Amino acid sequence: QVQLVESGGGLVQAGGSLRLSCAASGRTFSNYPMGWFRQAPGLEREFVGNIASSGSSTYYGDSVKGRFTISRDNAKKTVYLQMNNLKPEDTAVYYCAASRSPLLLGREAYQYNYWGQGTQVTVSS
Repeated sequence: QVQLVESGGGLVQAGGSLRLSCAASGRTFSNYPMGWFRQAPGLEREFVGNIASSGSSTYYGDSVKGRFTISRDNAKKTVYLQMNNLKPEDTAVYYCAASRSPLLLGREAYQYNYWGQGTQVTVSS
């Protein structure tokens, strides 16, 4: 079992930056590919990006490519989402998620088994 807790959300002006953290419990964090998703009111959950269990590979959704960066520190059992050049359309609740499939870097929510509670990011124009 893995428990995930996101932090770092808040209110920021357009063009600004935020770094989200996702702290995990459990001894096997380093085995899990991790993903970030977001959900705005009235919209479906959207894939933001993911990172392989080793951190060797990352993939991003088209809307954030070039602005967001995912990293992880397996010793600290934490994954990060660095968000730069934020736009009002980035406003959403951001969730981190862990997959029990060590070789799968999924882009769909159903491919992840454990989820955090989410953290709100609001970007003002």
